[in-house]
Amino acid sequence: MRPFIKVLKALSDETRFRLLDLLLAKNLCGRALAKQLGISEAAVSQHLKILKEAGILEGEKRGYWIHYSIRKETLKEIAQGLERLAGRSAVPTGQCRRLHATEKGYEGKEVRAMCQCCCERPEKLKGKPGECTPEQVRDCHGDEKKHPCEGEKKEGK
Repeated sequence: MRPFIKVLKALSDETRFRLLDLLLAKNLCGRALAKQLGISEAAVSQHLKILKEAGILEGEKRGYWIHYSIRKETLKEIAQGLERLAGRSAVPTGQCRRLHATEKGYEGKEVRAMCQCCCERPEKLKGKPGECTPEQVRDCHGDEKKHPCEGEKKEGK
């Protein structure tokens, strides 16, 4: 997970993203990159260092100059990681988000507001928490003895 985050942080800077765009088109040296971007060679050097440490680019020495190129494998790995992340659900299937958040140690008004008497599967619940059967509460909220929303004030109601 750490390399994934390091790459995303490296790409989050506009100048580094512009460097990436230039280097995807053609391998260039630091001086050519500085001229293309209209910034100093020292600034380019610092940005290239960050991209290199993140594993996004590599350099090849040609005479006095180092020509940089993008490691496309790294970009593909990041794209695949983002695809997996987009397809993954934070909450196990069939479980209330509020119960899941509580089990993970989250608390506070955000968690209390998660379950709005309709939970994640409103078709399983009745109109109000007090109208739910114990089976409905158990199906939606796990092994709760009573409905977690019962007796709470709802924001905006």
